[in-house]
Amino acid sequence: MAADEVLGALASSPRGLASTEASERLARHGPNRLPQGKQRSAFVRFLAQFHNLLIYVLLAAGIMAAAIGHGPDAIVIFGVVLLNAVIGYVQEGRAERALDAIRRMIDPRASVMRDGRRMTVPAEDVVPGDIVILEPGDRVPADLRLISARNLKADEAAITGESVPVDKTVDPVEQDAPLGDRFSMAFSGTFVAAGHGMGVVTETGAATELGRISSMIGAVEQLTTPLVRQMNAFARQITIAVLGVSALVFAYAVLVRSYTLDEGFMAVVGLAVAAIPEGLPAVMTIALAVGVQRMARRRAIIRRLPAVETLGSVSIICSDKTGTLTRNEMTVKSVFTGEGAVTVSGAGYEPVGDFERGGKLIDPPADAVLPQLARAGLLCNDAHLTQKDETWTVDGDPMEGALVCFARKAGLDAADLRETSKRLDEIPFDARHRYMATLHKDEGAAPVVYVKGAPERILAMCDKVAGADSEPYDASIWHERIEQLAAQGQRVIAIACRTLPEGARTLRSPDVERGLTLLGLVGLIDPPRKEAMAAVAECRAAGIRVKMITGDHKATALAIAGQLGLAEHPEVITGQELDALEAEDFDARAQAATVFARASPEHKLRLVEALQADGSVIAMTGDGVNDAPALKRADVGVAMGDKGTEAAKEAAEMVLTDDNFASIVAAVREGRTVYDNLTKVIAWTLPTNGGEAFTIILAILFGLTLPVTPVQILWINMVTAVALGLTLAFEPTEPNAMSRPARPPGQGLISRRLLWRILFVSALMVAGGFGLYAWANERGLPVEEGRTMVVNAIVAMEIFYLFSVRYVHGPSTTWQGVLGTRAVLIGVAVVVLAQLAFTYIPFMQTLFDSRPLAVSDLAIITAIGVALLLIVEIEKRVAARLMPIRKPKWMRRYGRPRPPRG
Repeated sequence: MAADEVLGALASSPRGLASTEASERLARHGPNRLPQGKQRSAFVRFLAQFHNLLIYVLLAAGIMAAAIGHGPDAIVIFGVVLLNAVIGYVQEGRAERALDAIRRMIDPRASVMRDGRRMTVPAEDVVPGDIVILEPGDRVPADLRLISARNLKADEAAITGESVPVDKTVDPVEQDAPLGDRFSMAFSGTFVAAGHGMGVVTETGAATELGRISSMIGAVEQLTTPLVRQMNAFARQITIAVLGVSALVFAYAVLVRSYTLDEGFMAVVGLAVAAIPEGLPAVMTIALAVGVQRMARRRAIIRRLPAVETLGSVSIICSDKTGTLTRNEMTVKSVFTGEGAVTVSGAGYEPVGDFERGGKLIDPPADAVLPQLARAGLLCNDAHLTQKDETWTVDGDPMEGALVCFARKAGLDAADLRETSKRLDEIPFDARHRYMATLHKDEGAAPVVYVKGAPERILAMCDKVAGADSEPYDASIWHERIEQLAAQGQRVIAIACRTLPEGARTLRSPDVERGLTLLGLVGLIDPPRKEAMAAVAECRAAGIRVKMITGDHKATALAIAGQLGLAEHPEVITGQELDALEAEDFDARAQAATVFARASPEHKLRLVEALQADGSVIAMTGDGVNDAPALKRADVGVAMGDKGTEAAKEAAEMVLTDDNFASIVAAVREGRTVYDNLTKVIAWTLPTNGGEAFTIILAILFGLTLPVTPVQILWINMVTAVALGLTLAFEPTEPNAMSRPARPPGQGLISRRLLWRILFVSALMVAGGFGLYAWANERGLPVEEGRTMVVNAIVAMEIFYLFSVRYVHGPSTTWQGVLGTRAVLIGVAVVVLAQLAFTYIPFMQTLFDSRPLAVSDLAIITAIGVALLLIVEIEKRVAARLMPIRKPKWMRRYGRPRPPRG
């Protein structure tokens, strides 16, 4: 069908739907969402908790315990298995719901025409009949019949498999045309690769071509990362090794030490339960989910979970300038015309301010050039200013919003001028030609083309200056003025115009790229974010280098870099200079430079590859469709949630909802925190399990009575793994997290220091348990009472060791370390109450064969826990000197940057 017929059939128009009509259609057609894949039922999710090698071992042990007459032991074993499954089920459900909520924070949005004006709405609110505006990098929100297309290309690989972007037109095609040949359609889920266009929505949700093809989209993402997968594999390896050792110990106990079969079997069950870290993978997964939620609160949305780990290793952040390091609230501060320099007052987008030339106020409408310059800036522009609750905001590009504000300060009525001076055609801005041009026609006047863009590009297209007929056009003078404005940290654009022949109705590049009249230069200021300045200082203290990539002029970029404190003496290189370098020199300059000015998105990919060459871990920001390759190549691609295109968000691992550099640094801090907490979980779990296991092995080797029974070990693991181990997932950031080198990305799961810690603490726990049991025997106490003391001692040592583990890179014997966090204090309180029940409640005494203890015995048990804490703290300080953290290669080469003063 022809485009007009489609509009008629859908009861729509190029001005779009009325808001009320859109609401009615949304209620009628439903949200524009794809059907979700089949989710696992609650019952299947619960059963999945039992699909674990350890659980199979425990179930087999429980069945055999019941078969040989150990009923209470079997009940406890089955109880532990059930409790583990319930906790895993609840936590997995909470984590998945949290990630679903986080994903909804970056749901795609669409630009539509409603009530005759452009607005941005959630993609799921798009309805049939809506007019959707398409720009480079946008994801098409629904199936559209195009009604306008200018150089429009779409990447339809998701639908047709066609790897090359397809040219789009508004012309009808044959009714039976294959999907890939429907050039007048834009399909849901595809991306705009180039050009601009508009289309009317024909189908939404499940009725789209993507909906028909992709019925399985929307499956829940698994909470896993390389580190968690590595930990799962490690736990399986430990389980298999423990089963092998258990078989040998069983044979030794029965054949050498003359244990009965059931005694030997129950001893080995205790060994297996003690040694296997059953709760470790689950607690690590929860720590990961907690980290993702914390990052979301910091306005950093993780799209791919492995990025959480990688963030902790980031050593270089390559950041865009505008809106990320700066406020992205552009304001016109300076103007150069043929009549001289003009200073403009005012801040933000409120259209209130004065014009001064030579220290004297001037009236803009009375000036020879200012009205024409303001008119050009307003018409060659797609932005709108809106006022809400005395606050002015821009809908569109911030720089264009500043030009609209400037025009209103100059006395122009934006709505009236845009109505009377109709836009006939346009050449949208493109990074390749670096200008935007629009053609306008007033009644009774010749058509005029207005052009704005990069000043060097516009100056090359001009041959005269407005308002300076007696002054010959000298580009060198204007280049000096550009340098003058840029040195003040102002972003400079040039605005020009040209009158075309009477019959002109379309724009071609030759009409624009020669014979222009320069109207003037406009200097805009976008001040650095205060929080970005603090974040840059924090990065430098953490040994993270920050490199700024901008399309701005070299002098402007250098001025902003100085204000941000990126380096003591920031080195600047331009994109043009980079292009002239050989590959080897390119890598060296990429490492040395701090600021990359006049850089294009294409330079970003080369920069990422050059910076990764020495093993550095790179975070790269981007917002455009051309940034996608660099975002994919970077170790952590960071897309802008506000101004970023859907193509950039799709390619990135992380999306910033506020486009703020400080949020990247906050995410890096959280990434380090997550890794620290995962390390703490390992450092707490393995030594405590090792201590329990070695206690049983030594007792069997030397033919001693077991200091703890298998059921008591199950009790210890059940209580402490849930109440204590889980608290480490909620640990806050350590004070020195951003003042130490980044973790080397290839670092193994178990470092030298961690392996030593596991062995050292295991030995301390064995010594504490055996020593207390021997002391109880010397006093002539019953075996049951001695075992009760050992169980409480092991739990006490695990509690006090938890306080030591809370600080991996610093002392725990501080007031803050002793107080702990809310999660830790709750966990300790739960464990203490559970141990009191274990020791003193008759039902528990029957089940676990425990006995009540004297207060003096409890005091000694507590003293053993305190002694372990003090010994481990002393060891921590000694080990830090003997086995210091090795700096990454890049830091050894470049040294740690000194933070800026102040």
